[in-house]
Amino acid sequence: MNILVFGKDGQLGKAFHVLLDSLLPALADKPNIQYLGRPDCELADATALSALLNQLQPKLIINASAYTAVDKAESDMDQAFAINAKAPEIMAQYASSHGATLLHYSTDYVFDGEKYGYYLEDDIRNPLGVYGKSKAAGEEAIARIFASNDGSGQYAIFRTSWVYGDGGNFIRTILRLAKDREELKIIDDQYGVPTSATWLAQVSLDFVADGKLKIKEFPSGIYHAVPAGETTWHGLATLAVQAALETGTSLKAVPSVIKPIPAVEYPLPAPRPMNSRMSTDKLGQVLRGCGDMSKLQLLNQPWDIAVKAYVSNLAKDGLI
Repeated sequence: MNILVFGKDGQLGKAFHVLLDSLLPALADKPNIQYLGRPDCELADATALSALLNQLQPKLIINASAYTAVDKAESDMDQAFAINAKAPEIMAQYASSHGATLLHYSTDYVFDGEKYGYYLEDDIRNPLGVYGKSKAAGEEAIARIFASNDGSGQYAIFRTSWVYGDGGNFIRTILRLAKDREELKIIDDQYGVPTSATWLAQVSLDFVADGKLKIKEFPSGIYHAVPAGETTWHGLATLAVQAALETGTSLKAVPSVIKPIPAVEYPLPAPRPMNSRMSTDKLGQVLRGCGDMSKLQLLNQPWDIAVKAYVSNLAKDGLI
């Protein structure tokens, strides 16, 4: 079986590389896994992408790639839509006509953040900026292609939020600033759930494949995938700094000097949703129906556990 992973240099792509490599030694029937980054395939080139898929003939496509420069997207709309909307559409066209499985990732930014409480998968999309609009268009394209094709392919779109892993992210930025500054000002009125790329890769791969990397049958659609709980950017920053201090890391800033501020005091080119909380009940119901309680337990893991472990590993590796 051929598995194709797009976005090998991103946080989620790197997490998939580690995860899949850890599974291979125990497999008698090893799949052929290829990891692609921008030098290998420019996703904005629709013709090249289509030709590549037809050449490699993957049975599982993991699209961990995306245009994620939220603010830059405001002035780079064509590129954002080419990568976040057109490329997933081409992947969907291939998968739906070749009986393949497409695993794709989307974002809380498809919502406007005005809902009180937790967003559900079928809530109306109303993205505020170009990035969110391009990701929403990608979701819609995938669903449309599979709905209009009589093939045997299937897809899962995992919406997530506040991803961190091996690469640049909010947590690493905060820890870098905390080493240099005695006071930080962090937004405290935007709510969401920090999501480990390692956690997300495990949860989503478990959903589409078994322990031998054989593809499962599952209900195609959109699924929210974030750990349990919620916080603000200020809450995340405070926890990250505290976790770093507990490892013995020397920082100038401590939790008590991290000042909470409203989002209006930190204007950015692209608007952000104020509420990014998403219900994972739909994903939990499918896992519960499969009787796999270990995977359900992973889904329900509190967000702060993974953040503390992440910070601890950063300190251990000398990356703070």
